[in-house]
Amino acid sequence: MINVSSLTKQYGQRVAVDDLSFDVAAGRVTGFVGPNGAGKSTTMRMMVGLTRPDRGDTTYRGVSYSQMRRPARVVGTVLDARSMHPGRTARNHLAAAAALASIPARRVEAVLNEVGLDSAADQRTGGFSLGMRQRLALAGALLGGPEVLLLDEPSNGLDPDGIRWLRNTLSAFADNGGTVFVSSHLIAELAMFADDLIVVGAGKLLAAETVETTLARGESTVSVRTPQAADLGRLLERHGIDSDSCADHLAIRGTTTTAVSQIAYDNHIQVIEITETRRSLEEILLDITGASAEFAAA
Repeated sequence: MINVSSLTKQYGQRVAVDDLSFDVAAGRVTGFVGPNGAGKSTTMRMMVGLTRPDRGDTTYRGVSYSQMRRPARVVGTVLDARSMHPGRTARNHLAAAAALASIPARRVEAVLNEVGLDSAADQRTGGFSLGMRQRLALAGALLGGPEVLLLDEPSNGLDPDGIRWLRNTLSAFADNGGTVFVSSHLIAELAMFADDLIVVGAGKLLAAETVETTLARGESTVSVRTPQAADLGRLLERHGIDSDSCADHLAIRGTTTTAVSQIAYDNHIQVIEITETRRSLEEILLDITGASAEFAAA
C-alpha cells in the first residue's frame, strides 16, 4: 500500500533522514520504532507533504500524497494531538475539518461515537486531557473513511483502558483491509498488536521485518532445577549445548524445554522444574538500535 523510496532530509550539517526506503503492507499494522532523534517524526511528515524531502518520495498505491484529489479519503493522519483550537468544541473542530476536506457533515457524529467522545462533543477542546485530545485527533483521521492511518505516538496520554481501546480499534481497521502505520515508544504494547516493524536509527533503516522475525532474534534461556545438575550439564555439553550451573539450577542457552526434557528423560535425570524464557521485543530492539541512539544513559 505504501512505498517509501530513498527519503532524505538534512537540516544544516545534521542528516535527519538518510536514504530511507521501505514498504508498508495493506491489511496489517506496521510499527515504526527507533530511539529519540532517529528521524521517525520527520519521515512521517515527509510522507504526507508537511516537510519537503531533499530527495525521495512516498506513494500510496502508486500515487503521491500531493497528487491525490481527496487525500483525506486515502490517508488519515495524527502527527500532533495538540493541533486543535482550544476555543472550539470537539464537534466544531471536526465539522471544520470535514468542510475543508469536502467530507459529508454526517461523518462528524459517526466518528465522535467511534472514538467515544459523543458525550464530550460540545466541550471546548482547551479543557480536554491529552488522552481526550488523542481520541479527537484520531476521530479527525477517521473522518474521510481512509484506507491508511498514519499515526505518530497515538497512545500518549491514554490510560490503560484507552490504550486497550486504541489497540482494538487499530487491529479492527487492519482486519478490515486498512493499512496502519504507527510510531510508538511503548514497545511492549506495540508487540501485542503489530504485525510488522520498521526499525530506524540515526535516520537509517535498521530492520524491516515481521514482529515474529524480530522476536526470533532473541535467544531463549531454559532454566532447570534438578538434583543431578552436574550430570545434566555434562550430557548437554556432549550435545553441544552450553549451560551454567549453580547448586541445583542450570541456565541453558540456545535450546528449548522440549530438547532439554528429552535429554533428561533419555538419561534418567530427575527434573523438578523446567521453564523457558525469551528476551522481550523491547530488549531486542534496544540491541538493534543501541549503536545509533542519540541519547544514552551512563
